[in-house]
Amino acid sequence: MRLKRKDLLGIEDLRADEIELILSTAESFKEVSDREIKKVPTLRGKTIINLFYEPSTRTRTSFEIAAKRMSADAINISASSSSVVKGETLKDTARNLEAMKPDCIVVRHSSSGTPRMLSKYVACSVVNAGDGAHEHPSQALLDMLTVKEKKGRIDGLSIAIVGDIAHSRVARSNIYGFTKLGASVIVAGPPTMMPPGIESLGCRATTDMESAIKGADVVMMLRIQTERQKESFFPTIREYSRLYGLNEERVKRAKDDVIILHPGPINRGVEISPEVADGPYSLILDQVTNGVAVRMAIFYLLLGAAREE
Repeated sequence: MRLKRKDLLGIEDLRADEIELILSTAESFKEVSDREIKKVPTLRGKTIINLFYEPSTRTRTSFEIAAKRMSADAINISASSSSVVKGETLKDTARNLEAMKPDCIVVRHSSSGTPRMLSKYVACSVVNAGDGAHEHPSQALLDMLTVKEKKGRIDGLSIAIVGDIAHSRVARSNIYGFTKLGASVIVAGPPTMMPPGIESLGCRATTDMESAIKGADVVMMLRIQTERQKESFFPTIREYSRLYGLNEERVKRAKDDVIILHPGPINRGVEISPEVADGPYSLILDQVTNGVAVRMAIFYLLLGAAREE
């Protein structure tokens, strides 16, 4: 099986069966990372360009490792070292990269909709690695894989997402993904960080963290997206942490077998306490591990499966 689409631009675009296909494919790729020689020849001869206009550690490294473990050639381009600093437009950048005949461009950009616009200018596949406050599909997929591994299912689970909902592309992609697979999602955060109409995405919303995490199977904490804020949305960091920080006492409100997720980077003592981040319910490092497998699956299903079939 393969994804019958050229690009992966968002979870909103995907059907439930496509999400399941990516997750099952990622599960099969996990063992590659445990081998002594962590490489398969599946995408030998393919070229993947990581085009990042925003800083990134986990996502860019994960995409690069995923490409190399499938024997593809991975090229990294950051805005600070590209012709963007000379005034080149995204359209011209896209056309110049297209002229070099890559097979896939992975793009992260601060403006929502950039990957979709880029996909119209190039014949190769485009993968969204995060666009503004819009979507971050591969992050949601690795989150869903982590939950499915630990819980054995997603359907029927109660998922609480807490923090800066308004500026979080991770929140949006996870709302789309978990609800499509049958989970119940509730989002919680300060009134100033709760976008109007968020319920239209299929979730419930509250400004009360205590009620949001009560009885939750999964609690996902979000970082405050200061880089996407032009004004202050709360009085102080201490006040935010007091009302919306996850500590050991609050974890007790969730189910006994709750799992804690965070897309990273974490701000210890702000949205999550060190004891919870490093505690027995935390699967934050599992998420990072699963990120490589998910991105291998994305590359395979976009670039490799059709050739094998």
